[in-house]
Amino acid sequence: MTVTAAEIRAFGNVPEHVAIIMDGNGRWARERGQPRVFGHQQGMQAVKRSVEAAGELGVSVLSLYAFSQENWSRPRGEIDALMELLSRYIQSERRELVERGVRVRVMGQLERLTPVARAALSRLLRDTQDGHGLILNLAISYGGRWEILEACRRLARRAAAGELEPESIDEERFAAALGTAGLPDPDLLIRTSGEFRVSNFLLWQIAYTEIHVTEVLWPDFGAEDFFEAVYDFQRRERRFGKVPF
Repeated sequence: MTVTAAEIRAFGNVPEHVAIIMDGNGRWARERGQPRVFGHQQGMQAVKRSVEAAGELGVSVLSLYAFSQENWSRPRGEIDALMELLSRYIQSERRELVERGVRVRVMGQLERLTPVARAALSRLLRDTQDGHGLILNLAISYGGRWEILEACRRLARRAAAGELEPESIDEERFAAALGTAGLPDPDLLIRTSGEFRVSNFLLWQIAYTEIHVTEVLWPDFGAEDFFEAVYDFQRRERRFGKVPF
């Protein structure tokens, strides 16, 4: 079934925050007899299509799992290629992101990135900081457990300094110490490549998130796949642990 953006908007209940685990680049390349880097290159086009689709639907936040902490264990050549691809994507898409009013946020251990990649990200953040449209939240050198531990350390330091009482740490205060501070929790998590796992992504934030798994490999993921995931979301009953009336 093909569903259009107009039909989705007319139905209402468009998710405010969509998160995507972009998986399948390596498998896509292997099926074509190409190196993994070729899959990552093609995956950049899927990022562009997803940003456009999210903007077309009126999604407020799009979080993309671009590079996990576990990815640092990959071969050095692949890591170097990924850092270069990140820089190239920023350079090629920066102007369009600004024109679209996209505001970029980044979370993760950015100090581990190459100087060139960090410089490109810094410029992108600076150039898009006044955007009032879609918030593009990039998780780079990121891990959900690391993020939770960092939040604990941050709050513990404040408590040790006498800036807050441990008893005052509630869910709201803890969420404010995470990399997604100020953003709503994801309504919808999309996982490509048919894998049924969350891969250490937004572990705190996805407690009540609806999950949509598609067999489509990330380089093939397009607007129609994005629309299908949102269409699926719109037809679910979100209970948040409650009993329906």
